[in-house]
Amino acid sequence: METSPRSAGFSPARLDRITAHLERHYIEPGKIAGCQLLVARHGIPAYFRSFGFMDRERRRPMRDDTIFRIYSMTKPITSVALMQLFEEARFMLNDPVARYLPSWEHQRVWVSGDGDEMETKAPNRPVSFRHVLSHTAGLTYGATNHPVDKAYRRLGIQRGPGETLDTFVEKLGRAPLRYEPGERWMYSFATDVCGALVERISGRRLDAYFRERIFEPLGMTDTAFFVPPEKQERFAANYQRQPDKTLKLIDDPETSSYLREPSFLSGGGGLVGTTRDYLRFCEMLRRGGELDGARIISSRTLELMTRSHLPGGQDLTSLAIGAFSETANEGVGFGLGFAVTLDAARAGTLGEGDYYWGGAASTIFWVDPREDLVCIFMTQLMPSGTFNFRGQLKNLIYSAID
Repeated sequence: METSPRSAGFSPARLDRITAHLERHYIEPGKIAGCQLLVARHGIPAYFRSFGFMDRERRRPMRDDTIFRIYSMTKPITSVALMQLFEEARFMLNDPVARYLPSWEHQRVWVSGDGDEMETKAPNRPVSFRHVLSHTAGLTYGATNHPVDKAYRRLGIQRGPGETLDTFVEKLGRAPLRYEPGERWMYSFATDVCGALVERISGRRLDAYFRERIFEPLGMTDTAFFVPPEKQERFAANYQRQPDKTLKLIDDPETSSYLREPSFLSGGGGLVGTTRDYLRFCEMLRRGGELDGARIISSRTLELMTRSHLPGGQDLTSLAIGAFSETANEGVGFGLGFAVTLDAARAGTLGEGDYYWGGAASTIFWVDPREDLVCIFMTQLMPSGTFNFRGQLKNLIYSAID
């Protein structure tokens, strides 16, 4: 990919400090096997570089067209898909999702107790489309020892082999809600529910809907729910940082489950793709919902999505339950599928007004409307909170703007 930092309004020398930073602090000491970074401004690529290995065990260098597990960077794509149906007047944001998910008609909210001793109550309001789009629905990820999460495990709520979106949402509708819908924020299965709603409302499988309404119009040719055989040689390995700070291979690209079509199409975290493909998606966002003549979503709808929908103008510090997320809480709000930097001073970061998310393997992106900027960082390291890539890259990138 040809880059032109001066045309994009960057100091080439300052922008190139990124290279030294990533090589010195991450690649050379082996903290990550490899990575890739793209920075574009005004639609002009200013920086694009691949580092290290995509597969350390086989000594395969990181390729410019490497395919990554993007995990929760699937969520903004799913949210855009659901909001396309909002634009068709198929639902209103405050409509109950039980309109399309009948098993959610009689949900209860956890009050106290565990197991057979659990006390629940009827919710003050039903779970709405706004709630599932903004992670304020009362759902969780079922990963702790809280009584609600134990109920998830008893009901077999999971996204693994053999599960489908239909069986998943039916089970989830029988689980108690962790809190009153709309009153708190918790990172959760909510965007998988959004994917199920896309299927129910459109009558199309989620993969087909994505392909027809988003991927093909944008030319995202390498983004899918699995890696086909002809692309396997471009698929990166995935690693986990061990307590002794070494890397352990946890998903071999030669034997990965991503080489087979899954039964569960996870709108919350199931996609793989390339940096180039995700740039196409981000450029569509930066340009207000359109790219190269393909209108994916209206600018007005996108503006609504990238405003914080947390009640009372509060940030996540006041409302978030649990520490598991792809964002810090201070000075950060949440819209319909994106985190939003509300206050740069409180957040302690640059880029106020940007919107963003990340993935479990430490992938990140952000779009900054004020600076007309897109940044995409790809690597394959779990867990995602191991290093503050977002904060470090923001310092390096914003300080290079001339």
